[in-house]
Amino acid sequence: MTHQDELKQLVGKAAVKYIQDHTVVGLGTGSTVKFMVDALGQRVKEEGLSIVGVPTSERTRKQANNLGIPTKGVDEVDHIDLTIDGADQIDQNFQGIKGGGGAHLWEKIVAINSDKNMWIVDESKMTNQLGSFPLPLEVIPYGSVQLFKRLQEKGYNPEFRISDGKKVKTDSNNDIIDLHLHQIKDPQALALELDQMTGVVEHGLFLDIVNTVIVGRESGPEILTANR
Repeated sequence: MTHQDELKQLVGKAAVKYIQDHTVVGLGTGSTVKFMVDALGQRVKEEGLSIVGVPTSERTRKQANNLGIPTKGVDEVDHIDLTIDGADQIDQNFQGIKGGGGAHLWEKIVAINSDKNMWIVDESKMTNQLGSFPLPLEVIPYGSVQLFKRLQEKGYNPEFRISDGKKVKTDSNNDIIDLHLHQIKDPQALALELDQMTGVVEHGLFLDIVNTVIVGRESGPEILTANR
């Protein structure tokens, strides 16, 4: 296990302490969340913790079910008490970029339907300004090349996400375009612009969503609370 993985595991274990019995919990996606789900599975097994997980990807659903954590889809529950997810970048105003794992559409659907949202990250994810991490867009395949051209014309440096020579597909069978912006001076304005672009299903800007951030640092987990 790398040192970064150790920090991820640290915050994953810290996060599950916030999960109470008889609650509905949104389960995020990504390398940090994987440690959290492992720790949650241990609590379910050892403590008899009774929860329902709402996964944000098929891979998280499979991991949870393999650990004995029952899951339901977001439309099968009437509420979500808390969602715990990772983030690719978080700025000093608690705004974030997510979607490095390609699950940002489902992640945002679960997040906006949750009473509370917690992000767990290692310290490398904290930044003064968003943008050095590429901003993911989930886009409809039909017309995606034309959309790509429009993004190019805007100077957003788009790239289709490719793996093994093929376009990466999301769990909704859409394509992903990553924008290499380097810095995002006005996240709210960019989010509004992308929301209005035909063909963009969802973008990876998660704004005014998170309540608590647990940061894995050398000195131990740091708990940060957003003023929301």
